Amino acid sequence: MMGAPAIRAWSWVHKWTSLICTLFMLLLCLTGLPLIFHHEISHWLGDDIEAPALTAEQAAQAGRTPVNLDDLAAAARARYPDRVIQFAGPNEDDDRLWWFTMTPTPAPTDDFKSIAVDARTGQVVGDYKVGEGFMDLMLRLHVDLFVGLPGKLFLGLMGLLLLVALISGVVLYAPFMRKLAFGDVRRDRSTRVQWLDLHNLLGIVTLVWCFVVGATGMINTWADLLVKYWQYDQLSTVLAPYKDEPVIPVDQRGSLQQAMDNALRQATDMKVSFIAFPGTAYSSPHHHTVFLKGATPLKSKLLSPMLMDARTSTLTVAPELPWYLTALLVSQPLHFGDYGGMPMKVLWALLDLATLVVLGSGVYLWVRKPQGARTRAATAALQEALQE
Repeated sequence: MMGAPAIRAWSWVHKWTSLICTLFMLLLCLTGLPLIFHHEISHWLGDDIEAPALTAEQAAQAGRTPVNLDDLAAAARARYPDRVIQFAGPNEDDDRLWWFTMTPTPAPTDDFKSIAVDARTGQVVGDYKVGEGFMDLMLRLHVDLFVGLPGKLFLGLMGLLLLVALISGVVLYAPFMRKLAFGDVRRDRSTRVQWLDLHNLLGIVTLVWCFVVGATGMINTWADLLVKYWQYDQLSTVLAPYKDEPVIPVDQRGSLQQAMDNALRQATDMKVSFIAFPGTAYSSPHHHTVFLKGATPLKSKLLSPMLMDARTSTLTVAPELPWYLTALLVSQPLHFGDYGGMPMKVLWALLDLATLVVLGSGVYLWVRKPQGARTRAATAALQEALQE
């Protein structure tokens, strides 16, 4: 049985971890709600780029002579000749389109353009809207508060405080809730007691979801650091022969199409997720890194990197992803409910709304009662519950 000192300690932990993270959790729940439906909202707003209909002659030509990936890359470079390609890959929802991300240099930067190229004709279809619009605002607020890596790490800390608040809440209120039937809200009591019962009820209902979303969100904030650690820990030995050599110029690189074909031959049951070009964050100065993915819903989130020599287009190494990157890849779609189609998205949205009520009611309950009275009442109620 917990004594008064233990109850006071757990109450202090729950109160302060909840209060510190609540404002940011409210922000993340509000911005995360539209992000659950980002595909649908982008389509509704007209921000999606769709593959154009082909004439009969164009369709026949595309069937006879498919466009080479090198030609697609050349079309993207022609669009922005003063930029270099960082990443390329088929559109997730329509593989008739390939996207090419272009920046002033291979180094990571927020200054990038994303171009859609028709894989059937090699023609540029248009530019994705980058850094503008409602959905981009929601994404930046949700991911890094517009301050990059420091913002990500700060939100990761808030996620950790949320997990501590959830655990301490269970420790404190599980014995107390045994006195009430599940779902019981004491409507004959004061408004504050009714809100307390609703807060506890919704807290239990959303507990597992909050823990999953909080944990996966916290892991996602470490993405940049985990990738850098993987490069340092596992790729540095493999890439030692290329150390201190400059990035291979575009005109000295081998065929991108051949590099992709050679990578696919290593795993015939997989398909291309995206390609990282030499010198970028997910590659080396001397390789095109082809990331392959599986065909099933779960395996489509797990990537297998193939480092293809940028000069010869041959395989240098196909490293196994460590457990921490696998956890990262699994956590990213799970965080936004991207595994189960529309039913899972609707469920995620409903739980998100319930969590907003839990967070808001927690603030209300804290504001509505003086500190001393709140602590004494909580301690007395919990001791009484534990003694029964």
